[in-house]
Amino acid sequence: MSTLRAADRVMFEVYREGNYNRKYRVVYFTELGDYNRDAEINRAMAGDHFLDGFLAEQHKDAAKAVITQALVRLNDGEELSPEDLERDLAEYLA
Repeated sequence: MSTLRAADRVMFEVYREGNYNRKYRVVYFTELGDYNRDAEINRAMAGDHFLDGFLAEQHKDAAKAVITQALVRLNDGEELSPEDLERDLAEYLA
């Protein structure tokens, strides 16, 4: 169990859009502002869940780079499982 405070973590979800586009996307819930919170949450909830979790704040930039690369791979049609991505993120998860 993590002893990090909520402020030391970034909550995220990787999902696949539910509309015709079907692109993989990520939302960082704890970084949403009031102006986009509802729209981004609704978009994620309408999609197909792929992976979620918490990133350690001190490693969030490196973790986001891993997630961005995974999204490119997924959207290019590469087979990547949630377990593969979780393994790639293991050192950055809170």
